[in-house]
Amino acid sequence: KTVTVTVPIAFRRLSGRKVILAPDGSEITPRAHATIDNALVKALARARAWQRMLDEGRYATIGELAKGAKVAVAYLSRILRLNLLAPDIVEAILNGTQPRTLQLEQLLKAWPLQWEEQRRAWGGP
Repeated sequence: KTVTVTVPIAFRRLSGRKVILAPDGSEITPRAHATIDNALVKALARARAWQRMLDEGRYATIGELAKGAKVAVAYLSRILRLNLLAPDIVEAILNGTQPRTLQLEQLLKAWPLQWEEQRRAWGGP
């Protein structure tokens, strides 16, 4: 005899990979290991590199740096703001242990500058 089991699930892309979600929105397959979000890591690296260029005087203004990097001033400014993230959040991103809900898209919008508020906002340590 055949038994058919129906499970209501949904598939969704998260950080560039597919995940399976239960009806309540929770992930069915838990994260077995760290998943590094390359977009976040690349943005952090750019933020550090661009800040270093400004600090060393290679560019006098953000406008000059944006022109040299061939990006919009607004984008460069949002990326530079990543240098204000709490060190433990940066470490979690680099280790791939940041909350799954923390995406680059969120970090390009307004977020709290105080580290404790950042941790509360993103469920950090």
